Amino acid sequence: MIGRSAFILTSALLALFASPAHAEDSPIGFLTPSKNIVCQFYAENDQNVLRCDIMSMDTRPRRPADCDLDYGHAFAMNAKGAAARICAGDTVMDASLPVLAYGEIWQRAGFTCRSEQTGLTCFNAMQHGFSLARAEQKVF
Repeated sequence: MIGRSAFILTSALLALFASPAHAEDSPIGFLTPSKNIVCQFYAENDQNVLRCDIMSMDTRPRRPADCDLDYGHAFAMNAKGAAARICAGDTVMDASLPVLAYGEIWQRAGFTCRSEQTGLTCFNAMQHGFSLARAEQKVF
């Protein structure tokens, strides 16, 4: 027979694991007003990462021979390293993310992004980053 305290502990643990995802599991990021660009911030291998995907581009670059996934739509950087267009078989698109209005700035853990009608520019603490727009994408 289970003791009363063991029953309460077991019930509490079941409630914890059966509950919806915790707030810290919610995606952190934003969409541009056009919904053409989405960015998410996350930790990967003990490093903070900002990844932005552009849904529609006027021209898509050629996929490198060493990329077996999609190429051209995804950009990423960590807080102190170089930014790059990445080979990715997924997307960070999440329609539930808040919209970063034109003229607004988003900042988190060394990353800064500014939303403009002409596109989105994001950079890290080392001033590496990218500018994304339907017509052109640049990594700097």
